[in-house]
Amino acid sequence: QVQLVESGGGLVQPGGSLRLSCAGSGLTFRIFDMTWYRQAPGKERELVATSTTSGSINYSDSVKGRSTITRDNAKNTLALQIDSLKPEDPAVYYCSAFSRMLGRTFEYWGQGTQVTVSS
Repeated sequence: QVQLVESGGGLVQPGGSLRLSCAGSGLTFRIFDMTWYRQAPGKERELVATSTTSGSINYSDSVKGRSTITRDNAKNTLALQIDSLKPEDPAVYYCSAFSRMLGRTFEYWGQGTQVTVSS
């Protein structure tokens, strides 16, 4: 049973920081490209950051310079940190794993964790 479970969501303040975690089971992160996505109400799903099996890391322009994606393959975990939170950062954040091998695509998604801005 493959599962990806996000955690760390909650109430945040503009200008603050968030740190999210994704824990996997039933799969080995080492052979998957790992990506954080997010989706705000009424908006399209947006790629936030990705960490590939080859060690490449890419960030979207919206978080570049204030975000860090890290993976721990030994623990099958993925983390995302975003500093200097902006009003557009609150959203549901999703962890995903992607691999293509032997002509087959493997793609898994977590259920998401909600990041809400304080009011």
